[in-house]
Order: sequence, then structure tokens, then C-alpha cells
Amino acid sequence: MPERMIIRPGWLLDVVTGEPLAGRAVVVDGDRIARVTSAGDAPAEGPAVVDLAGHTLLPGLIDCHTHLVGEPDDGRGYAELLTRTGAQEALSGARNARDTLRAGFTTVRDVGTFRAFVDVALRDAIDAGWLPGPRMRVAGAYVTCSGGGGDITGLAPDVDAVVPHELRVGVVSSVDDVRRAVRRVLQGGADLVKLIATGAVMTVGGVPGAPELTEEQIRAAVEEASLYGADVAAHAHGAEGIKRAVRGGVRSIEHGSLMDDEAVAMMADAGTFLVADVYDGDYIAEVGRQQGWRADVLRKNDETTLAQRRGFTKCLQAGVRIAFGTDSGIYPHGLNARQFAYQVRCGQSALEAIRSATVHAAELLRWDDRVGRIEAGYLADMIAVPGNPLHDVRLLEQPGFVLKGGSIVRPAAG
Repeated sequence: MPERMIIRPGWLLDVVTGEPLAGRAVVVDGDRIARVTSAGDAPAEGPAVVDLAGHTLLPGLIDCHTHLVGEPDDGRGYAELLTRTGAQEALSGARNARDTLRAGFTTVRDVGTFRAFVDVALRDAIDAGWLPGPRMRVAGAYVTCSGGGGDITGLAPDVDAVVPHELRVGVVSSVDDVRRAVRRVLQGGADLVKLIATGAVMTVGGVPGAPELTEEQIRAAVEEASLYGADVAAHAHGAEGIKRAVRGGVRSIEHGSLMDDEAVAMMADAGTFLVADVYDGDYIAEVGRQQGWRADVLRKNDETTLAQRRGFTKCLQAGVRIAFGTDSGIYPHGLNARQFAYQVRCGQSALEAIRSATVHAAELLRWDDRVGRIEAGYLADMIAVPGNPLHDVRLLEQPGFVLKGGSIVRPAAG
């Protein structure tokens, strides 16, 4: 249970100003930050004191592109989902949520599960305190064309009809289908809508550069979601799919691997967020080849990885809004922070990479009034790392302390 405590770090990183502040103390009351004060003005006795000398205190991290439900992808195709039950998917989701939280990610935007609404149940179980995990914004199910990146492909033709309905809740063929699917996922408890606007790297038969939804379908999804006060995220690798999604009014482009200069300019002008998983291409290339993943997955990964990183750099230069997102589930959960170093290699400063996973990610989620900062009134979600992550952003890969909602998830050593 949350308790009243005083946290005394070596430094507090103000992610808004970029300053590492010495001599500060954070007073936590219940699940909220009561105040940030000078160390000398903090109560000398009474509440529990957490001594983080030599550590930098930061807001809890936010990953805006996760897939917590189910086993990590093994490159064999999504037909393998038929070998696992919904109960197994949910229980593996509980494990993945725990690992994500212990890695310092106290909030996630979970952007799709094949088994519809298991992510809703996971979110609600975490919120009820039944199991440990990050705060979640969830998509409920993919909205995808028949045979598209969010459908179950790779099946023999004579077994296609027996795929359970819960694996195809969001499969659409027309504009009217899109509107029905959007209503279904939002009425089922989703917080946002996830469109599969182009082909996918991991999908059997998918062509990442090929559009899979029309601009009219995308616009219909955005219009329908807006009636519920919900945003739309669009999986979009190819340039044409990105442009359709931006014109259609989506909140974010996921991946953006094969964008061209026009797509970059459109995103910058529209204020569309880019959420680009610039780490996991290396994971797929290394582990996939070691484990014998399908040749088409490895080829498509090779064709998109470097292009995506070049596009990420162009987006930085053009002023596109960047939010941190890793596509966790492609790699084992809990390794999310490996991406920070990759964003720095692509041209971000360490501070901007951290901001992408705090203040900017909170803006994307429309939760910038409660997470992403260490300020009075915000939720008491914080992590600490030894040393200064502005000098070595890889320190974020091994947090020495994790706090969510005033409850200690990972205690400080010593």
C-alpha cells in the first residue's frame, strides 16, 4: 500500500528544464507527489525516508508502443496463436506487465492484441491491485483489413473458417465495417483505436510498404473514435499509408519505416506524433537468425530497419513530435530501455530521448496532467539510476529504484 515517504536523491532531473537539481527532496503522500522541496526543508522525522545518494531521480518511464498480452514473437507467424488459449495469453500478459514495471516503465500505451479485450482485462486487473504492472492505455483489438497485418494469416485454406471470432473482432472490408469495429472495441473497454494501415514485417504475406486501408476508411475510424473521445494510432510503414493516415487525422504514426520527405513534412505540419521502434530491428536480425526465423521476416526487417532510422533522424530535423515506443513483444519484455541509446545514435540528445519517454509520451496519451513529471499533484511514479543518465543514457537500462503510485516496486539497494 502507498505510504507517506520522503525521497532524497543525489540529483532530481527536471525533465522540463533539463536540469539535474541537487539538494532536493520529494515528499510523497499516498499515490501522489505532495511537494518537491529543498532537502533542508523536508520533514526530519515521521515518514519513511528513501535515501538515493549518488542516484538521479526521474519520472517513471512511458512506453507508447507495447504488446503485453501473449508470448514474445518467435517469427513463426500468427497462426501459432491458435495453439494457445485466451487464459494462457492473459497469464503471460500478467508476467509481461510485471517485468515491464520492474524495468522502470510505470505507464504504457498497449497498441493491440489478437485476442480481443484481453488487454482490457489486464489493465483492469492492474488498476484493481490484483497484480503488478504499469498503468495501461489499451486498444482492445486491431482494426485491420481481411488478410492484413492484424489478421491471422498463414493458415491452410480449409481451416480458415474455424478461427475464433475473438481473434478477428477488428477485421474489416468496408467503411461501414470500420465504423462498426471502432464502436465494438471502444464499447468493449478500449481507450484508443489501433489501425493497421499498411502491411507488416511479422505477418505472413505482408508487404510493409503496401497500404491496407483506404484514406476514407482511416478518416471514418478517426471520426467514429472522436465521438467517444478516443484517439487513433496507425501502424504505417510505407509512405503512402503514412500520408493517408496523416490526412485522415490519426494521433500517431507507429513505425514509419519507409516514409519519404513529403510524409515527414506532413507529419510536422499536422502535429502528428511519430512512435518508432528503432531498437528491435537489431534484435530481430540477431536473434531471428540465431533461432531460424522465417526468411521473409528477416528480409523485411533488413529492408525497413536502416530506412526507419534514417526517417527518424529526418523527423527530428523537421520538428516532428517524437514519443518513445519500442514494440515490446517483438523482444522479451523488460528490455524496453535499450531503445534510448538507439534514439541517441539517431540524433537525439540524451535529454530529448528521456523527454520522449516522459513529458512527450504523456502528451501523446493525454495524461500530461498526471504522469511524466516530478511535480506536486502528479502521480508518484518515479525511478532512480546510479549516476547521471544525461551523460550515459544506458543507465536507464538498470534502474536501481522504481516507485509506482507511491508503492515501491523495486527498492533501493543497501
